Amino acid sequence: MSVNEVYVFRPFKLIALLCVFLALCLDVVALLSPAWVTAEHFSLSLWESCSQSAARQPTDEAQWSCYSTLTSDWQIATLVLLGTGALSTLVAFLVALISLCRGTQRKHYRTVAVFLFTAVVLQACALVLYPIKFIDGTVLQTYHEFNWGYGLGWGATIFMLGGGILFCLRTDIYEDAMY
Repeated sequence: MSVNEVYVFRPFKLIALLCVFLALCLDVVALLSPAWVTAEHFSLSLWESCSQSAARQPTDEAQWSCYSTLTSDWQIATLVLLGTGALSTLVAFLVALISLCRGTQRKHYRTVAVFLFTAVVLQACALVLYPIKFIDGTVLQTYHEFNWGYGLGWGATIFMLGGGILFCLRTDIYEDAMY
């Protein structure tokens, strides 16, 4: 670069890579989260459902009984959709990281974006399916709420979408002789 040339550094792809990494981390925590739905004496995750039995004596401690949720079709479908979305995000992250480190960025941006948008669609389908089927199939007599595990799933989806959009931006057209 000569004295008269100016190089403009636009870190869109690094920010996109950071978004994908955050999405991957949030997705893993959401998948492993023990709290997707909670109520007064009830807790539901992607893996198990727990309920607390009433204490027989005032001095007794109430016991929690848990059973696997992998017997319900809609919960298995939710888990498969979220897992496939997380796997697609992992592939996108690895391809983006390798292409940014090697300097062959432009060749793989669209591939990374396609993986991320696929993950967004899978995650959104799972996160819409989950509350619909939960409310349709479960009658809780108490107040219940969708907890932080469910929220982390949506957070991961938003970061995936942001990363996909940033990988679609063409910053190479700005790096010509005009600057």
